Amino acid sequence: MIKTTRPFTPDWVSPPGDTIADFLEERDWTQVQLAERLGYTTKHISQLINGKAPINEETAMKLERVLGSTAAFWLNREAQYRAALARKEEENRLKGWTSWLDQLPVKELMNQGVIPKCHLIAKNKPSLVKKLLHFFGVASPDEWRSYYAGMEVYFRRTRDEQSDVAAISAWLRLGEIEAEKLDCPKYSKPKFEKAVQEIRTLTVLPPEEFEPKMQQLCREAGVVLVLVPAIKRAHVSGVARWLNPHKALIQLSLYGKTNDRFWFNFFHEAAHILLHDKENIFLDEWDSGESLASEAEREADQWAREFLIPPQYDGELAQLKSKADVVDFAERIGIHPAIVVGRLQHDCIIPISWMNRFKESFCF
Repeated sequence: MIKTTRPFTPDWVSPPGDTIADFLEERDWTQVQLAERLGYTTKHISQLINGKAPINEETAMKLERVLGSTAAFWLNREAQYRAALARKEEENRLKGWTSWLDQLPVKELMNQGVIPKCHLIAKNKPSLVKKLLHFFGVASPDEWRSYYAGMEVYFRRTRDEQSDVAAISAWLRLGEIEAEKLDCPKYSKPKFEKAVQEIRTLTVLPPEEFEPKMQQLCREAGVVLVLVPAIKRAHVSGVARWLNPHKALIQLSLYGKTNDRFWFNFFHEAAHILLHDKENIFLDEWDSGESLASEAEREADQWAREFLIPPQYDGELAQLKSKADVVDFAERIGIHPAIVVGRLQHDCIIPISWMNRFKESFCF
């Protein structure tokens, strides 16, 4: 039976001065004598032995000539010591930052496999802090607050009570990480306009067929489309934003998504990319209430509404009273019947409980 051993991680740090002291003891030298041989003051020798003065290249060469070993040995000893000190300091910093975890959706990120699952007890928290700093790509909670929490000033929300900025930032970061994996050309508005026209024809296909096609069409136009599972307390169903002046991102969560909502949400976000500025981050929640929507949100809603069912068909919608009518109409204008049903329900032409068999829940 093979036993596995844990790596040796002592809680003490030995400066290279300990090795110098060992040499002095072996040779029965005093620090004064060593100072004379090295050409340093006794004060500097004391600082070397106590780890307060570093061993540089010049000192390493002198130690090689006076005490033996090699300059590389002394420099390596110094590097190991400084690295060990840095680790101890890092451990102390991480312990001091554990309260930051209270702001973050830690369990949600564990469930999504972003960080390993473990009990939220004191001994595990510093390690979790380190992993979450790596996840967000920031040096400390202060930088997280400055960058991610600071992004709130650019949020254009569809409802006021969309409250948990930490959960939103975690969901946004998941999208950034996925987007970073994908290369795409610089954004082209004409290409994206053409892409969304073609994507509209994909609404009749099942997810396994339309998903790769729509992602490719978007990417070829300089827009990355990513699907990221929802995070509790974020209440975000979609976002449109610019990662840089040449690369746009549409991120969808599938939060409460049936196919009618999914398609409307996608084209709503596409409208933000096509119509609005690159500075804002447009966060969207499906059940936001029109009264709270900004002018940009109303424009995106109107654009998506008219893009899916052009205004010239508005007069026909009130005449769609049966499932057969809906299927015929949807086939004629080239979209999925669920989108037509969603529009009829939204406009109160039919009750919200009617014809829901056309709607399908998406799971990618």
